[in-house]
Amino acid sequence: MRSSNPSRTLVLALSLILVATPVLAQDQRLLSENENPELIGKRNINKHQINFYSLDKEVAIGRQFAAEVDRSAKFVEDPIIVEYLNRVGQNLVLHSDAKVPCTFKVIDDDVVNAFTLPGGFIYVNKGLILAADNESELAGPIAHEIGHVAARHGVEQASKGQLVNWGSLPLIFLGGLGGFAIRQAAGLAIPLGFLKFSRGAEEEADRLAAQYLWASGYDPHSLVTFFEKLEATEKKKPGTMARLFRDHPVAGNRADKVNALVARFPDRNEYTINTSEFNQVKARLVSLINAQASGISRNGASAEREAQRPTLRRRQPAPPEGTDPNAGQAPSGDQEQKTTSERPTLRHRSDNGKTP
Repeated sequence: MRSSNPSRTLVLALSLILVATPVLAQDQRLLSENENPELIGKRNINKHQINFYSLDKEVAIGRQFAAEVDRSAKFVEDPIIVEYLNRVGQNLVLHSDAKVPCTFKVIDDDVVNAFTLPGGFIYVNKGLILAADNESELAGPIAHEIGHVAARHGVEQASKGQLVNWGSLPLIFLGGLGGFAIRQAAGLAIPLGFLKFSRGAEEEADRLAAQYLWASGYDPHSLVTFFEKLEATEKKKPGTMARLFRDHPVAGNRADKVNALVARFPDRNEYTINTSEFNQVKARLVSLINAQASGISRNGASAEREAQRPTLRRRQPAPPEGTDPNAGQAPSGDQEQKTTSERPTLRHRSDNGKTP
């Protein structure tokens, strides 16, 4: 019977560990097809979906509801701000799996919010731009909305609900970020489940957003840090965030999943965090808001001063001495009678100088 050599066994074990460590590390970085940002545009993220709607029908539905939003919402129309947001959004779309063109509009609303309609119609509140500290933070929620477009979550939700009747489609497509506000404005009684994407859809949009940020050159961690910052603000000042951001918090498990996914992304030497254009656009937006507020304040103050100004009754100038103050005025009946009775009686002198 051969005796074992403890030293040799220990050396062999250590060698196996050293060889296996790189393999284990490599396995931890393995990404599935739908997690790998290097496969964006070369994959079909919708192939396992239940979906009864063609892309053309999806776009037509989205265009119909976008027209409703466009008629009812107030927009920021400054061309520099609109062009900048569109440029950031289109760069993200270029590095996404979206199969339809996307349009971006800025709603003149201070609420930190964004929402998307089927077919690539994306709306961003000006409050979201003001809440971001840099361009990468702004790109995060926009990429999240593009993730909903790429994954076709609107028509997927409609298909799962078996809502193939065209007349019932409006009920389902008032969902997503901002859908609650639209429903309230329209006064429609719709179950809350139809007004927001499922948690699974939100998590998928998170995963896609992180990939689109990475592929576009932004720091993908910005997606998590921005929402965590908003949640911290919400705790200090309730009502700051939009309702649906609170319904789908990114902190906790969702944040952990995004961070774990980003840790497995291919290494990049650098990320874009901010640009001078972002600083200029945000400063311009603040200036427009201040100018608008100042104009309202000036107009309001002028109106208030006008309302509080006393009503003056001007004193009529006294008539010149020796003139009748009632000259030019028709006497009344009493005045005429009084004037006649008070008129002196004159006696005429006769020729002999005596009074008759």
